[in-house]
Amino acid sequence: MTRTLSPLAFAIALALAAPAALAQETRATEAQTLDTLIVTGTRVADRTVAESTAPIDIITPDVLESTGTVELATALSRAVPSLNFPRAAINDGTDAMRPAQLRGLAPDHTLVLVNGKRYHPGALVNVNGSQGRSSSPVDLNSIPISAIERVEVLRDGASAQYGSDAIAGVINIVLKSAGNGGSVSVTGGGYSAGDGRQYQALADAGFTLGERGKVHFAAQTGHQDQTDRARPFLGTVTATSAPGGKVVQRYGDPEVDNASFLYNGDVDITDYLSFYSYALYTKRETLSNGFFRPAGDSRNIPSIYPDGFLPQIFNTSTDVSFSNGIKTSTDGGTNIDIGYTFGSNELEFDIRNTLNRSLGPTSPTQFYAGSLELKQHVLNFDFNKQLDWGLAYPVTLSYGAEWRGEKFTIGAGEPGSYANGGVLIGGAPAPSGAQVFPGFRPSDSGSFDRHNVSFYAGLEGDLTEKLSAGVAVRYEDYSDFGDTTTGKLTGRYAFNDAVALRATASTGFHAPSLQQQYYQTTSTNFIGGLPFDLVTFRVTNPAGIALGAEPLKAEESDNLSLGLVLTPVENLYVTIDAYHIKVKDRITLSENLTSAAVRTYLNQNGFPDVAGGRYFTNALDTTTKGVDIVGTYTWTLAASKLDFTTGYNYNKTSIDRVAENPAALEAIDPTALRFGRVELGRFEVGAPRDKFFLNSIWTRGGFSVSATATRYGEFTVRNANAALDQTFEPKWLLDLALSYSLDSWEFTVGGDNVLDEYPDEVIFATSTSGQLPYPSQSPFGFNGAYAYARVAYRW
Repeated sequence: MTRTLSPLAFAIALALAAPAALAQETRATEAQTLDTLIVTGTRVADRTVAESTAPIDIITPDVLESTGTVELATALSRAVPSLNFPRAAINDGTDAMRPAQLRGLAPDHTLVLVNGKRYHPGALVNVNGSQGRSSSPVDLNSIPISAIERVEVLRDGASAQYGSDAIAGVINIVLKSAGNGGSVSVTGGGYSAGDGRQYQALADAGFTLGERGKVHFAAQTGHQDQTDRARPFLGTVTATSAPGGKVVQRYGDPEVDNASFLYNGDVDITDYLSFYSYALYTKRETLSNGFFRPAGDSRNIPSIYPDGFLPQIFNTSTDVSFSNGIKTSTDGGTNIDIGYTFGSNELEFDIRNTLNRSLGPTSPTQFYAGSLELKQHVLNFDFNKQLDWGLAYPVTLSYGAEWRGEKFTIGAGEPGSYANGGVLIGGAPAPSGAQVFPGFRPSDSGSFDRHNVSFYAGLEGDLTEKLSAGVAVRYEDYSDFGDTTTGKLTGRYAFNDAVALRATASTGFHAPSLQQQYYQTTSTNFIGGLPFDLVTFRVTNPAGIALGAEPLKAEESDNLSLGLVLTPVENLYVTIDAYHIKVKDRITLSENLTSAAVRTYLNQNGFPDVAGGRYFTNALDTTTKGVDIVGTYTWTLAASKLDFTTGYNYNKTSIDRVAENPAALEAIDPTALRFGRVELGRFEVGAPRDKFFLNSIWTRGGFSVSATATRYGEFTVRNANAALDQTFEPKWLLDLALSYSLDSWEFTVGGDNVLDEYPDEVIFATSTSGQLPYPSQSPFGFNGAYAYARVAYRW
């Protein structure tokens, strides 16, 4: 029998074998990453990565730019083993704002900070069939890579320190701030299939402001063509089917145009008072595709589209963020930081190459379908002071308060995007609204707001030469769902310079977002020739309440972690961190409740035009267990050096409880199913069970060669029919890059997925008659090999 070494065993073997194999030729080098002072997960001023009481990764610009991507989320997913970032396709707005998962939890269970300040979430809530369905996370790709000094990824619960959302961890993006230097780069590339061509231009520069200030500017712009891996229709050709032998569907990455501008600066007003500020503007236009409407389909009008049509969604996403504040200190040694941060995201929906069947042959072929907007205001008062308690080192006391206000707005589309014009099809009413995405109706639109106030305190420090510890507590009061208190304990014990043990225990929460509470959209179906509305209900909708919708509660978590830090020889650093996360009352979007019993009840009880719908609810308890292993090693040779980085994550989520149907729904339809096996499968098996990567960079003079091998573990896509479930096998990908530096210039050629690896093909029964051959849940997409070239100039 042939035995294969599992990635976990391989990672451990690599960590243990490297010292013996390489120690004789190792010379001391400066461990720059390990000595980096961190600002995430601690308020101690001189804490380094190596001394952290919780697992934290430092992702440098060199790492972010080491592959062909210029998307922040994609770059992070290649550098952080526990981050999953699938490339959703044919998922409406999710194609434009794809969600990322940390440790297999919901995308909005990860808090995102910029310069330590809370960054605004996206306006979109994911309601279609992608990983991260039901969540409303931050759009990481709204932040330009050109502006980033480093990214600190805290892989630990931190709600007691930062508030809502920090269940899986915290991603803190630290912006470039130097008052000098800069760079300009241009990147271009395309896929081996001949599509997806793209270019990106990045620039940044620092300037001094007199003798006491500095500012750093950054900009990024680019274009990406769409990719298409759709195939011809292989089913039985009929008058209402797609034509045979011809590709009419599109399936892949969307077409994207993006532009970003950012500045980050500070001024020392006096010796004890400084002012800081950053601002960001990002605009991204995304053109994605729906499902093809054949020529003979009842949704088509042959006089407009004689060969059928492929409707498209054109999303315009606009992000604005700025933060201003002052830092000072008192004579008694108290450091003070008072700041205000504003952030907003607006997502507009324009529907192209479409029609409204109910308007007949005079129907327009494009519509404005409305918009979503989220605004966030945050006011922080942060204080910290070192206390001398006669211990080995001072203890840091931190405390403060935060006020946050949020507003979510749904803007209605133009009337033609949702209206029924009265045109009949064979005597029966025609479908209402724009094909692929009916517009938001005035009854769906509205503005909704809330605010919350929080207070926190913490103590942390080195109690002895070997023992570090910390405690934090936070109280929050929300104007909508109520209040909550969270806490955290951390500890680290260094047995010697080579071995340390660390552990954390914390509680956390995720406040139900305004998007989850108040998102609503309506489409019209005709049943027996009569129009009925099918609604994604906001939780305050009376018809939704009649079906069991309730005010949303906060999701609550208990997080335990235990880690081992190993530095057995110089330049070798290995961390092994196990975690156990229980989340109660997870917010989930229900199935559509549309049985005859539901429709009859609604029609007879004050909702004559409603056939049913779905709503968000606190429905699941889950337990997530896993382990992260990260290792780095530098091998210095006579005239060159090799840098190795390896990472492994094993992650498993189990559902502990599925809420029973509420009494109101049970009385209406005892057979109603609120959560089917497809949705539950996204939680338990939809993300890769594990991921492993090994990166090596060889540098000699001006030359460097980078190679990264990544193994994505298996995942499963469940179907309503269990016989159609499919598990997709693990896949290995290889990325290569060659760079040459000459003075201030750097020239790079490279390839991502150079072996042209694809996920397993889906079975025919779930491939839309052969047209969609790959799973959109694939953690590395399904575009194939990508080649690129980059030219950069730095000063």
